[in-house]
Amino acid sequence: MQTLRSIPTSPSVQPQNRDRDIGVTGRIFALCLLLAVFFGWVIPLIDVKLGNTFLGAQHLAPGAVGTLLVLLLILNPLLRVVQGAPARRVGMLGAALGCGSLAYWGYERNISNGFVLYLGAAGTFFALLAVLFAKPLSRNEMLTTYISCLFSCIVPGHGSENFVIGNLVAPFYFATAENKWLDSISAYIPAWATPVLWADPSQRGASSLSVAGRAVADGYYLGVGPIPWSAWLVPMLFWMGFILLSYIMLGCLSVMVRAQWAQNEALSFPLNQLPLELTEDVDKPNAGAFGAFFRNPLTWLGFSLAVIMQGLNGLNLYFPDVPMIQWNLNTGALFSDAPWNQMGWTPMQIYPIAIGIAFLLTSEIGFSLWFFALLVRFQFIASYMLGYSPNVSGGRDFVSFQTFGAFFAYAALVMWTGRLHYLHIAKRALGRARATPEERGEVLSYPLAFWGFVVSLAGVMGITHLLGVNWTFTVLLWTTYLVMSIGLTRLVVEGGLLYVGNQWYPFNMWAQLTNASPATWLPASTVAPAALVQSTYMLDMRAFILPSFVQGWKLAYDNGLHLKRLGTLICFIIVIALVMGFYRRVDIAYNNGGALVWHPHVSKNGVTIWAKLSTGAGNPSNISLMNVVWVIVGALLTWGMLAMRARFAWFPLHPLGYLIPLSYPMLCLWFPIFIGWTCKVLVSKYGGNSSYQRTRPLFLGLAFGDISMMLFWLLIDGWQGRTFHYLVPT
Repeated sequence: MQTLRSIPTSPSVQPQNRDRDIGVTGRIFALCLLLAVFFGWVIPLIDVKLGNTFLGAQHLAPGAVGTLLVLLLILNPLLRVVQGAPARRVGMLGAALGCGSLAYWGYERNISNGFVLYLGAAGTFFALLAVLFAKPLSRNEMLTTYISCLFSCIVPGHGSENFVIGNLVAPFYFATAENKWLDSISAYIPAWATPVLWADPSQRGASSLSVAGRAVADGYYLGVGPIPWSAWLVPMLFWMGFILLSYIMLGCLSVMVRAQWAQNEALSFPLNQLPLELTEDVDKPNAGAFGAFFRNPLTWLGFSLAVIMQGLNGLNLYFPDVPMIQWNLNTGALFSDAPWNQMGWTPMQIYPIAIGIAFLLTSEIGFSLWFFALLVRFQFIASYMLGYSPNVSGGRDFVSFQTFGAFFAYAALVMWTGRLHYLHIAKRALGRARATPEERGEVLSYPLAFWGFVVSLAGVMGITHLLGVNWTFTVLLWTTYLVMSIGLTRLVVEGGLLYVGNQWYPFNMWAQLTNASPATWLPASTVAPAALVQSTYMLDMRAFILPSFVQGWKLAYDNGLHLKRLGTLICFIIVIALVMGFYRRVDIAYNNGGALVWHPHVSKNGVTIWAKLSTGAGNPSNISLMNVVWVIVGALLTWGMLAMRARFAWFPLHPLGYLIPLSYPMLCLWFPIFIGWTCKVLVSKYGGNSSYQRTRPLFLGLAFGDISMMLFWLLIDGWQGRTFHYLVPT
């Protein structure tokens, strides 16, 4: 059983001969930059226009794993074929020219489904790589590519900061005399923060948009006219700078917590297991083209189960006569009578990848995740039977306040557990301690990470204040964001959640807890910009960037990658992916019509959340002392669970499961986590640890097969022009 420990930084656990294979070579650096451009271009198309399976938007990103599979199964075998054989290299060059000609032919004839174009381009790319690369890729080069692709796929993908593009236009486009959004927003948002106002700053605070402002909004939603880059340039540069500063803050934080979480507390990092297994035998001379993982029959059994399920269901979309495997059971019909109907939406869904990852979790974490997801629903039933309304304190809201308190208590306890390590970092920053050998291998020195975090945090707070948020609420907003970031990142690196989210928003919680309104301490000038910042960073933290930093540093440090070079590479990757993602979202909206695309945070329903908050936050509802009581209850229960875990080895509950029991991720994933946990308990109980180790390839094969089918159906759907076909929760 894993327990939280408070110990000083441990000695280095990196492999010996660190300089033997640093991973971040020149050819990999160039390849990763090209992949960042590719994913930055393709992912917004898939996410926003097609509405198909996300290549990013989860912390075991299908795009990153797919890239790893292409390197393993296509590129490296090609490189082995042409290595040391000039004639074969000439043949590959001819193949590249042929594929390039095919791609050009498809482009000239406007092949509508793009299959010929993409196939030719892909063939050209890999054939040229086979010519240019002198030898096969090493394991560390592949891991470097995988780590970089985590950022290439997540930064431009669905979730988190990418919602800002739609947020800058929607409230103005959908403003009416009835909803009064324009009155509540335009007077309090700086003109340089949104293209609608920047197109004509004189309309700030006006009761209606000018011709220039209306043209920006209408063009975005109706796809009319050219893109008004003169209106978009300044707001885009501002928001990209703001977001990059927040990424620096999270990157510095990740450097400071890496050693504590990865070594001192020995967190399991379950999402790192699949790329490690896939590449385990790459450098072994006698392993053949494919390693032990690919030769294990259990791997292919798990792979086959996922392929059969997702293959039949995919075929059913194209050929309805093909039977499908029902993977989504809505329990609403089963619990339609009171009091059971108070459980709300509690689906039982099957995702092979989630089952496979859940098998890797510690038993108490797996149990706690699904147990608390169900426990809060029984609390709803008990609340109803006690006579409370489901929509006031004592009803559903009381769980949100519990988890709010749980987040703060858990983040505080996590920091307290690592206090010796963090105290050492503070002493280093103040020049009162010397660098340890371990620190020399970090991405940044501890003083640079510490002051980088402090300065960037001050910067994001200063920018928030510059937008119009008063200092009190600025501090509350970003403190809550950091608390959420720590808890949600632990859910990824210890709880193995593919993606994360929360059922409450900081603005709403603080408004209810403090009765914040213009009549108390929250001025009207703060509401709109604070709601905009929240809807940019905290509306949907499905795939925010901190877990990618922590997972990437863990992989790199343990396998001897050159972290400083890797850090430089990731900086380039993030900038490229962010710029490409912003550009593509604007381009797709103006060329296709934002009101017509799939993405809910480009169309009306999602992006107007911040506008509604801006108009309603001045009069918060459900103000009660019981809200504070429930926050205290949540904090005490979290502290109690950690105290029990520290004293009793048999205690089965982990507070991670208590953090997001009502969130969308847990609604979708509680049942596959239950299946994976049940399988692990049975295997471990009746076969012991040896049986568990032998069975791991079966469940990793489930994840491998599921991701393979995601990539397969993305290719088929792109060829056929199919939309709304997704194999992950969305």
